[in-house]
Amino acid sequence: MYNRFHNVKLPQWLGFFSGKRAVPIVTAALSAVLAVILLFLWPTVYGGLVAFGTGIANLGDIGAGIYGITNKLMIPFGLHHAVNNVFWFDTIGINDIGNFWSSQGEPGVTGRYLAGFFPIMMFGLPGAALAMYKNARPENRASVASLLIAGSVAAFVTGITEPLEFSFMFAAPALYAVHACLTGLSLFICSALHATLGFSFSAGLIDMVLSWRMPMANNQWMILVLGLAMFVIYFFLFDFLIRRFDFKTPGREVVSEADQAASHAAKDAKQSGDKYQVMAQNIYQGLGGKDNLQLVANCATRLRLQLKDTDAIDEGKIKATGVPGLRKVNEHNLQIVVGTDVQFVADELKEILQADKSQDKD
Repeated sequence: MYNRFHNVKLPQWLGFFSGKRAVPIVTAALSAVLAVILLFLWPTVYGGLVAFGTGIANLGDIGAGIYGITNKLMIPFGLHHAVNNVFWFDTIGINDIGNFWSSQGEPGVTGRYLAGFFPIMMFGLPGAALAMYKNARPENRASVASLLIAGSVAAFVTGITEPLEFSFMFAAPALYAVHACLTGLSLFICSALHATLGFSFSAGLIDMVLSWRMPMANNQWMILVLGLAMFVIYFFLFDFLIRRFDFKTPGREVVSEADQAASHAAKDAKQSGDKYQVMAQNIYQGLGGKDNLQLVANCATRLRLQLKDTDAIDEGKIKATGVPGLRKVNEHNLQIVVGTDVQFVADELKEILQADKSQDKD
């Protein structure tokens, strides 16, 4: 927490607590205030989630579709898990994941909040990736291909969709809104057809194979047919919208000479076997180095970075490394979508930052 509050300026009469002494005091004070606020706020939030889940559950097939749209619209804000908990777990008694895998419930109904994600993650998003590749500038297609292929494989096999979704989520929000609506449509159709499958991690091939023969699985082949239809719909719809509105999806932006040089360096590094080191080095430079980067962390697919100023970064240099996208959470926090190999990049980034700070101490 020192990184966040080391520049805190306190009144002169609190001079004893200035500098590093302010860190634990400010942290404790803010935590105490936040705890008191949440003590009164959370019951209202929880009650709202319960009311939302109960209302959706009473709407049957239409409710499943509304949930699908809500799930996708909450992802940019990082709030989708709060919504998922209502339907996937036992928050209000739905417990779709638990009931599916324990073979409790009603075939064709249990799993209705899960099955509709398979056609989107395994087929729809790869169709969107093909459309983005088709509309990339000719000189950018080679670099974009590796990004989109890796994202499509991750989505199809494991159900990890962030690398693809973040590639157009902020560059073309209208496309993401279409994606959310199509997700809702998929959940509605699967629910209406009583086609159900389950997952414990995400709606990819691995979970499909594991859940295919479970007692609660029902009309599974319809999910595959819908998936093929979604691939076609995503491809032609994304292709039309990208061309019609000139959305700057991956590969359609004009790349500067400096960014091209960074991209070529990343390709050369890949061939020489040190791609993560070079990728981390270029990201580090794009972030502003030790003067701006304060903390490095990561989740399953994203770098979660704490900076002094997110406006001081060089977005072009970062994107030239081949990352699908980035998101400025606020003035101090940045997320960079890397993919399933994010841990390797994060480790290299931490080493670079630590080495730079060690040199300053020496």
